[in-house]
Amino acid sequence: MNSEKPTFYQLRPEVEQAYGYSHAVKIGNSIKVSGAVSMDDEGNPTAVGDFLQQMKNCYTDLEKVLKHFGCTFDDVLVENVFTTEISAFLEHAGFRNTIYTQQFPTGTWLEVKGLALPEFLIEIELEVHCKN
Repeated sequence: MNSEKPTFYQLRPEVEQAYGYSHAVKIGNSIKVSGAVSMDDEGNPTAVGDFLQQMKNCYTDLEKVLKHFGCTFDDVLVENVFTTEISAFLEHAGFRNTIYTQQFPTGTWLEVKGLALPEFLIEIELEVHCKN
């Protein structure tokens, strides 16, 4: 039985404390990363109405979380995408080729009725296996 204690990480501590979540939890070599959305450090939506920029902002935040743990997108096993506009995601999915340069992770792409705030168009969560 694995007796390692989980390590919790908050990218935006004040926002995450207010909403009641941690952006990532690591136990052993496994990391679960909460869905990233396009927000500033105060939790306000950014790039409102601009799908591609929101997508880029999500990956920027996810990269910060990965770097905190000494990982890269090459360590991602699962990527789940939630979007209110699947057609816009499919239109811009090629951007992911700049993120995943070695191989693509498994994952699911889901169109949803809404995300945490109506301005959010996309949310991306990860599962990571990192040797660090």
